[in-house]
Amino acid sequence: MTATGPAYEAVRRDGVLRAARSGTEWLSTGWNGGRRTADCAYNVTVPDGWDRTDLEAYVDERLERADFDAGGPTLLTGVEQADARGARRGSVTAYATAGISNPAALPMDPEDDSDSSTVDPDSTTGDGDATPGRGTVNIVVGTTRALAPGALANLVAVAAEAKAATLLAETGFPGTTTDAIVVGHDPTGERTAFSGSGTDVGSATRACVREAVRASLRARYADRDESLPESAADATHGVSTDVRAEVFRPTLEER
Repeated sequence: MTATGPAYEAVRRDGVLRAARSGTEWLSTGWNGGRRTADCAYNVTVPDGWDRTDLEAYVDERLERADFDAGGPTLLTGVEQADARGARRGSVTAYATAGISNPAALPMDPEDDSDSSTVDPDSTTGDGDATPGRGTVNIVVGTTRALAPGALANLVAVAAEAKAATLLAETGFPGTTTDAIVVGHDPTGERTAFSGSGTDVGSATRACVREAVRASLRARYADRDESLPESAADATHGVSTDVRAEVFRPTLEER
């Protein structure tokens, strides 16, 4: 690694983190997500008791208050931006905030075989990070490579896999009810057709997400001498998918 700064530079002001690189094409799984070209992506901390539903107006207010005048994909979280951490390797930079007050457990041998899961309806809307609690794992990943359309979409999966593996190792949960990811690439960079785990971009993304998530968890919990929840039931807004799905074989069509 070199001593130069990250290609996607980040600054924090008034509870907002901005990751910036001119002309980036982003793909977001969060509120108002999808693809867009913008110079910045944001991670915004919401206060305790936050109940705003006019999200576009709220995001505009927060960016204006923080004196950020460029729009871009925005994630919302209950985790303080003081706990945000970044990591870089090769062409990739990643930033993460990680809190586990609303873990989403996925037991491999669920005891319940009913038609409902143990979900707190107030903990999530099922739409990215639209209603974050004091948890949420938000990740922003950027690469200086120019990724093919499928490779950019696949980078979301690579980052999500790395997030889940890291959280399982560190907390015992694969994620929370409100996790979201933004990935970005530089359309003017070196053309890259694939982003899987065996590629330079995919491998670097896995490493960066792992380090950033672990460091943010450490800042959020260990550095404050706070404890992680031991189970979904122990958490403030934990859920567990205790239902089973029906398994079947696809129809074989003779030709």
